[in-house]
Amino acid sequence: MDDEQLLRYSRQIMLPEVDAAGQQRLTESRALVVGLGGLGSPAAMYLAAAGVGHLALSDPDKVDLSNLQRQIIHGTRAIGCPKTESAIHTLQSLNPMVKVEGLARVLEAAELEAQVAAADVALDCSDNFAARFALNRACIQQRTPWLSAAAIRMEGQVIAFDPRRDDSPCYRCLYPDDTELAERCSDTGILGSVVGIFGAIQATEAVKILLDIGRPLVGKLLTLDARTMEWLAIQVPRQKNCPHCGGKTKTKSKTKSKEENP
Repeated sequence: MDDEQLLRYSRQIMLPEVDAAGQQRLTESRALVVGLGGLGSPAAMYLAAAGVGHLALSDPDKVDLSNLQRQIIHGTRAIGCPKTESAIHTLQSLNPMVKVEGLARVLEAAELEAQVAAADVALDCSDNFAARFALNRACIQQRTPWLSAAAIRMEGQVIAFDPRRDDSPCYRCLYPDDTELAERCSDTGILGSVVGIFGAIQATEAVKILLDIGRPLVGKLLTLDARTMEWLAIQVPRQKNCPHCGGKTKTKSKTKSKEENP
């Protein structure tokens, strides 16, 4: 790292869990963020500010006026623009040292597999089960750790999955039924700061995973009821008969070396 990087990340480098070696590791890391809404906005911003070297951002939508109450990566001038374009502008302004790749579409099949394989960590910031189950399958196949979060009204939850660990559940272990929930923010509402809390937690957990520090929320569902500010942690076991991860032998390796990241 040069002097400018050392100064930019100095408060982070001061942490014994990070130091200069950890910061260099972040610089060489790649994160995939699926969704640039209320969760993906703060998550992507904190990852960029932390110096994660390559961010791949996926979202097929355009910025709408109703997004701005919670999707803080977008501004009023971005209304009508692709969310990926708006996010790239914000993130490059925040930290021009980070490479940001915009994918203005839903990632499917081979492209999803390729993006997950290239990533050191993935963040599910989407708003539907189909996207989460697809990401779950891809991350299991590629042995890529990932974070999933959701929020509605004044409630939220977040959990980490790590297919490299034999004791880690997967998203299907948490939700064996793939029936889509009827409630959406457009129908029930959402307090913007609540969804922001969980996007920030996703970024925090992603950095912990990238640096292999602390105790990431692997298999632990953390929930918040912001009405009372009460947190609850629930351990989620791996289901032996899970159709996505149960009983599967893991043969692929997933290291964190720069050489394996395109």
